[in-house]
Amino acid sequence: MRVLITGGAGFIGSNLVEHLYNSYELIVLDNLSAGQGLLQLPEGVKLIRGDFTDESILAKCLHGVDAVVHLAALSGVIDSIEDPQPSFKINVIGSFQLLELARAARVRRVINASTGGALLGEVKPPISESMTPSPLSPYGASKLAVEGYCSAFAGAYGLPCTTLRFSNIYGPRSGHKKSVVAAFIKNLMRGEPLTVYGDGTQQRDYLYVGDLVRWIEIALKRDIVGAYQLGSGRPTSLQELIAVLRIVASREFDVMYKPARQGEVHATWCDISKATRELGSSAGTSLEEGVRRTWEWFCANHERWENVVASSSSD
Repeated sequence: MRVLITGGAGFIGSNLVEHLYNSYELIVLDNLSAGQGLLQLPEGVKLIRGDFTDESILAKCLHGVDAVVHLAALSGVIDSIEDPQPSFKINVIGSFQLLELARAARVRRVINASTGGALLGEVKPPISESMTPSPLSPYGASKLAVEGYCSAFAGAYGLPCTTLRFSNIYGPRSGHKKSVVAAFIKNLMRGEPLTVYGDGTQQRDYLYVGDLVRWIEIALKRDIVGAYQLGSGRPTSLQELIAVLRIVASREFDVMYKPARQGEVHATWCDISKATRELGSSAGTSLEEGVRRTWEWFCANHERWENVVASSSSD
């Protein structure tokens, strides 16, 4: 199977490439905007540098492709609140164009990366595919719009589209990310205090990237459409995460508390029963083990993240 991975040089994408390259013919399309100066893809993986929003480049990448894993996006709840236009132009218009070109190229399957908490808004957890979306940020709205187009292209044109709603993904190769696990680890390694927006009771569902990429491969192999919520299925507060970091890092550190930020959901975690039932797998990496592997990667790859910490949190 020949697979195009948009955003394949990013955090999730590079982990997915590492997981798939022995069994698939892979093409990676990435603009390298996260500053991956030391990017090393496995031998045989074709890298095309460019934006997935560039119609001519994307059309060439799709030639002869069997499936697309669409990871490229502009992410960031707070950034989208400050300026809503980029997430609409890149995520919505760009993804619509991808679906149109994939249909023209007779691609057999599209795996669309989406989100859970930002898309559903402030609802009583656990969140599931049956809940009515009510996004609180332009970023969440953009991902909801793309899900809608995936559903429409599956129904109107017979293009099988599977949407995978990611929870809070963490793990190795996340040096350019602003997500909480990566940000906290970078703070610790610099000897800086951790910053918590709110009182630390806010809850998230943390999924290790190694578990996620196994789920993505299963979705590539299955004849399924629709949305699937992926996560650990367990709530973890920031206070609990900080306690795990104290164990893994084996050091003391300070925590600063600041007011909660507008547009962020206080508590969200996933009901993963549909994914477990229909995709036949579940998350198996404990939070402590996953954070330990992430910490070890940051320690061993200091030069791969120190100079790109100010980069955008997009994949």
